[in-house]
Amino acid sequence: MSQWVIDFAREALPRNDQERLAESVDTWTEMTGRTIYLWEAPDEQGQPRPVSLTGVSGATPHGIRIGPVYTPPAFRGRGYASVLVAQVSQAQLHAGRRFCFLYTDLANPTSNKIYQEIGYRPVTDALRIDFRTDAR
Repeated sequence: MSQWVIDFAREALPRNDQERLAESVDTWTEMTGRTIYLWEAPDEQGQPRPVSLTGVSGATPHGIRIGPVYTPPAFRGRGYASVLVAQVSQAQLHAGRRFCFLYTDLANPTSNKIYQEIGYRPVTDALRIDFRTDAR
């Protein structure tokens, strides 16, 4: 699954974050307080195979962050990530969390539509600004 985390980074993160994540993917997937979940579906021979991944981390006093969410291109469009995120979110709520939250790219209408269909709602926009430390 480490490769999936790298693939997610290549698709979803700014270039500087991709390089940092790719360099430390093993540490990232094994971080304390992070749990990774896989959704499995049967292959052509009926054997289970992983088809989608999500995680939980970043617990707050009352909530927890869902993410990353990644489905390899060959398995997209079948609802795997939708079901996985819904199931993991519900499990967190049943475990006593008052809410779950996630970050999504506003430029990705597919993920935004899916998250709203399973019960998430937009709360705020975020902007990240990185300041360079080298003088040019």
